[in-house]
Amino acid sequence: MRIIAGEWRGRKLIAPKGITTRPTTDRTRETLFNILNSRLGSLQDLRVADLFAGSGALGLEALSRGAKYCLFVDQEKHAVETIRKNASSLGACERIKVQHGSVLSLGPTDQCFDLIFLDPPYKTGAANVALSRMVRLGWIGNETLISVETSIDETIDVDGLSVEKIRDIAKTKIHLLSSKRQSLRKD
Repeated sequence: MRIIAGEWRGRKLIAPKGITTRPTTDRTRETLFNILNSRLGSLQDLRVADLFAGSGALGLEALSRGAKYCLFVDQEKHAVETIRKNASSLGACERIKVQHGSVLSLGPTDQCFDLIFLDPPYKTGAANVALSRMVRLGWIGNETLISVETSIDETIDVDGLSVEKIRDIAKTKIHLLSSKRQSLRKD
């Protein structure tokens, strides 16, 4: 696993030990960031959250491409340790916060995020539950863009959010969502 582009292009990342984490493949990350680049033009100075973060590859890729800050959340101890190691090896520790705990128990925030990545365990419904909670608790603003990775046969349906784009990549599906109050440029 490597950083695909930006400041840390080509730098290796480690994956958490064990079988509970399923890292996003390089191909899926590359496709996702191509979509984001066409939507946003740049990730420069964005506030990012990487939830169900695993290795932290999505958030670290965003930082490599210019995001100013990333919050990583995962409930697995090995994942949290891996995120910290990956961030340290890239010199990114001053631009991150790592939170050990369940995404499903996140509390309110006083500042919404610009970009949110969710890569929950497949076929659990965790994405819909987490997103509903995040809408209610102020994580998602009028201009927040959300990427959710699921298995190919899952759907995302959350009040207050609209699906802007869906892309199938092998056995994975990427859902790009936004607040229903926001109108994104269509491809």
